[in-house]
Amino acid sequence: MTDASSADESPFRLETIGGVPVAVCPAEGPAIAAEADVMDIVGNATYQGARWAVIPAERFADAFFQLRTRLAGDIVQKFVNYRLGLAIIGDISHHTAASSSLRDFVHECDTGHQTWFLPDLPTFHQRLKTTRAG
Repeated sequence: MTDASSADESPFRLETIGGVPVAVCPAEGPAIAAEADVMDIVGNATYQGARWAVIPAERFADAFFQLRTRLAGDIVQKFVNYRLGLAIIGDISHHTAASSSLRDFVHECDTGHQTWFLPDLPTFHQRLKTTRAG
């Protein structure tokens, strides 16, 4: 433990956006390659009263973006089960360009109020404030 951040056990910082508590995960951190890898985020966010979790796309293993692995569905379902919104932030265009199924999945998620794929954090802030979906 050589820096101050390693002493902090929380896998995110808690922010309030438009009156909604949001767990914002940093780009640096362990890769999310299995359903179990989100449990610290889900558990801590729920315990701290967050209504949404924001996770950078680069934290997810490539398998998440390959729907045949079922990893995306399993992770999204975990957030649904805990009534915690999930926003995946970042450029995933190289993944969606390679898979029409993923493009359809992303589109369907983005039309709902539970899971969003967005280009950046300011877009999330705006969408959350606009929809009051939190």
